[in-house]
Amino acid sequence: MPSSAALQASDPADERDDLGSSDLDDEQRRYRAPALEKGLDVLQLIAAERAPISLVEIVRRLNRSSGELFRMVQVLEYRGYIARAPSSDGYVLTEKLFSMAMSQPAVKDLMELALPRMRSLSLESGQSCHLARPSLGQIVIVARMESSELLGFSVRVGYRRFLPLTVSGTVLYAFQNDETRARWELDFDRKLGTVDLPAFRRRADEVRRAGHASAASSFVAGVTDISAPLLRGGVAVAALTIPFVSATTNRHDLDECLAMLKTAASGISSELALGDAST
Repeated sequence: MPSSAALQASDPADERDDLGSSDLDDEQRRYRAPALEKGLDVLQLIAAERAPISLVEIVRRLNRSSGELFRMVQVLEYRGYIARAPSSDGYVLTEKLFSMAMSQPAVKDLMELALPRMRSLSLESGQSCHLARPSLGQIVIVARMESSELLGFSVRVGYRRFLPLTVSGTVLYAFQNDETRARWELDFDRKLGTVDLPAFRRRADEVRRAGHASAASSFVAGVTDISAPLLRGGVAVAALTIPFVSATTNRHDLDECLAMLKTAASGISSELALGDAST
């Protein structure tokens, strides 16, 4: 493994990149950090991929030279943000960024309040449930509770999917202000592919009026996703979702489970508001 000194050596080109361009004004120059931007571009690209991505492909996709990105990838690997996939020359994200995000006080408070109610919801409904947060145009599952029954469907913690393609993502988007929506839409278009924004906005507005979302799963037959927002100051900080499995052994039907879900989400939202008021 290269020494830390070698890995941390600076490349003058990193610091000069684009800073001398005549079309940048003083305000733009002040907020440019080319080396950091390259590292963030690498992380965001790897995060958006479902399969390991090689250095050659990273170079091609970011339209950079291999010399620019080779040491950047080395440093990210050395610091534990990315790792080589087993039996592959490609790179994947590690859990380091996820762990850092989960250690934030706001997220820890959310988890502490949500998990007991998620456990009760799972026991009462006989279905599994999970908690989704937004992340760079995707949803990421930050917590789950298994079904108390023999038959159920659950999503692993850390799972990511393009936000507009999910019921949880629609709920998250529906309960945001216009500025946040516009910022998320940039991620939809530039980083993860195109989406029919007018149709998605209409669907989100319907969800906001209803206070919840429900739709058949687009990739698991026999599962209907039902989701409700966890609100803090009127904005969704997470989406609580039940992947409802239709089975002859169910103790409760879809409508009953939806009512339980909304009660749980409302309870967590109320506790979040109480916590904010006491600080």
